[in-house]
Amino acid sequence: MLTVDFSRFPLAPGDRVLDLGCGAGRHAFECYRRGARVVALDQNGEEIREVAKWFAAMKEAGEAPEGASATAMEGDALNLPFPDESFDVVIISEVMEHIPDDKGVLAEMVRVLKPGGRIAVTVPRYGPEKICWALSDEYHEVEGGHIRIYKADELLGRMREAGLKPYGTHHAHALHSPYWWLKCAFGVDNDKALPVRAYHKLLVWDIMKKPLVTRVAEQALNPLVGKSFVAYATKPHLPKADA
Repeated sequence: MLTVDFSRFPLAPGDRVLDLGCGAGRHAFECYRRGARVVALDQNGEEIREVAKWFAAMKEAGEAPEGASATAMEGDALNLPFPDESFDVVIISEVMEHIPDDKGVLAEMVRVLKPGGRIAVTVPRYGPEKICWALSDEYHEVEGGHIRIYKADELLGRMREAGLKPYGTHHAHALHSPYWWLKCAFGVDNDKALPVRAYHKLLVWDIMKKPLVTRVAEQALNPLVGKSFVAYATKPHLPKADA
């Protein structure tokens, strides 16, 4: 299940991509399939080990084209172990809402992004996320949980302050908003509640089968209740005199 829409965020074979806070690796895997040279970085060592196993399995199965490469590594988003201007593309999906120093993370991403490079940022959308917080303290008051809710203009403003030039936005995963509202209402860790189990089956069916009816429904509902807000931006080239 991808949050970044690669039809709006072009990726060329050979692009060097950083998936920052990669989690289980969903975007890193897609970039690898598209022929990129991918670095998947996360502070969670257990998840990174799983991502590395999947990269190896993909290579063994021939899922990545010739010239593509993939590396999984532990790292700190506030102190990236890469030289300036190392990447053509940076993706940070559902991460910034967890990090107190979000401005510091943006600064690091801009530092390692090449001039003319592209960045995709996704965060929980303000409205659906606000409902989750209202329904359940347990949803966000946990170690490593969500510490802020972004309004779209606020996130775009911070990206501009960091030196990026936003060029597009959209919302994603409308069908997932009601699921999280149910989870918050019945208990975040309560997977046995009948409404939660029933809706989870619907989501699994949607992800596995991709039926037309749910694809059309989600596309129609995304502007209203999309769970994620997605913003795309470029790092401008410096004027020659400044460079």
